[in-house]
Amino acid sequence: MSQQRITACTAAAALLLGSCAVGPNFKAPAAPHTSGFAPPGQLPAETRAAPAADVSAQRFIDGLDIPGQWWTLFQSPDLNALIARGVADNPTLEAAQAALRQANEAVAAQRGAFYPSMSAALATQREKEPAAALGLPVPGSVLYTLNSAAVNVSYTLDAFGGVRRQVEALRAQAEYVRFSLEATYLSLTANIVTAAITESSLRAQLAATEDIADSQQKQLDITRRRVAAGGASRADVLQQQSLLQSTLASLPPLRSQLAQARNLLSTYVGSLPADFSAAEFTLDSLTLPLDLPVSLPSKLVEQRPDVRQYSALLHEATAQVGVATANLLPQITLSGSYGGEAASFSDVFSPGSVLWSLGASLTQPIFKGGQLVHQRRAAVAAAQEALANYKATVLTAFQNVSDALYALNADADAVAAQTLAARSAAESLSLVQAQYKSGGASYLQVLSSQQSYQTAAIALVKVRAQRYADTAALFQALGGGWWNRADVAANSTPDAKGQL
Repeated sequence: MSQQRITACTAAAALLLGSCAVGPNFKAPAAPHTSGFAPPGQLPAETRAAPAADVSAQRFIDGLDIPGQWWTLFQSPDLNALIARGVADNPTLEAAQAALRQANEAVAAQRGAFYPSMSAALATQREKEPAAALGLPVPGSVLYTLNSAAVNVSYTLDAFGGVRRQVEALRAQAEYVRFSLEATYLSLTANIVTAAITESSLRAQLAATEDIADSQQKQLDITRRRVAAGGASRADVLQQQSLLQSTLASLPPLRSQLAQARNLLSTYVGSLPADFSAAEFTLDSLTLPLDLPVSLPSKLVEQRPDVRQYSALLHEATAQVGVATANLLPQITLSGSYGGEAASFSDVFSPGSVLWSLGASLTQPIFKGGQLVHQRRAAVAAAQEALANYKATVLTAFQNVSDALYALNADADAVAAQTLAARSAAESLSLVQAQYKSGGASYLQVLSSQQSYQTAAIALVKVRAQRYADTAALFQALGGGWWNRADVAANSTPDAKGQL
């Protein structure tokens, strides 16, 4: 082959290898253009404080970054230790980590298609053929041994970027799995926080209910003494006894819910219920964070793991359009082999036994019953579906943040109102009980005051716990600060060059 032809072939190969991959290039959708998470003026910069009810305001700080371990803001060493156990031992998180390793290896495996494939073959065979078939002028057959060794090389030129698009699709899939891991991590930590708050609420409800039952028992004793003295009727005793039994009947369900909350925590940290041990959580053991971050709307799509998941799925679907397009175009394959063949292995590599071949092929699909065309159309439709799902996920993300902000504003008002209501109910009950003891109030007044206090006391516990839970929900809705964690680099997916 002349030097001019060699140069021309080299240039053509370089042109093919450097050509752009067919199909659309992925570009992440722009963040929504919006000024906030609610119509102007509807969400204040902080919740209302109520000093008379010992309720502090929570401040919403625009652009404040979220710590990678946001739960530490509740200032509970026991909660921190429990989450550390969950991160270390939760099997769902372990499975997500293994899935990411698998996805990364799939990317690395597909990247091998960029290079020529090479294989070595070594064979020996014993044959018997008619002498005439071998061109020998003798009668009968010839028995002989044939040994061969060869190296085969094959390389499919990525002329239209089909392989590159396949690698791109797998990288996008690995990115999806990576953010699935981040979503699992965020869900796990948020669930542990919420379960701890639920336990705290149930313990407080149990304590309040037991105090109420004690008070009702004392009132029942007073009523019985008044019946003996002629100052009350038997009906008063029965009413008070009925109220006490109703209160006592509410304790077993609360204890059951508390046990279930503990079992849930044991599952989160990868422990069997019988083997689980951890500190008991109370509302007083948790500190309510007062400075709350509110991410810029333009940043939310970068922070939410679920939005990043669906962005990766859109990227994968876009790359698959390129793969389907490349399948419509010619496939160019270069191949070659070098080896030897001889009756003795010692002669396989001798000059007289050398065998070699060079080849090139071009395959252009002509007719497959419309299969390739429809596969491309399906890939385009899949990309459109992925885009719609991405938009829906973004809408949900903004809804979650807005819901949490509205809830926190309402929680502050509810806690303040319920605190004052519980105080008033307690004072009213004490006053009416004293009046009843001296004969200045009817038993119906006592009964009504007891019921009002019971309702107010339990409601106060619930709204206090809800404020903690909605605070955790805000951190979760904003993405949980995964970008500030030290272990995120280990969860990264390979870039186009295979680097992490």
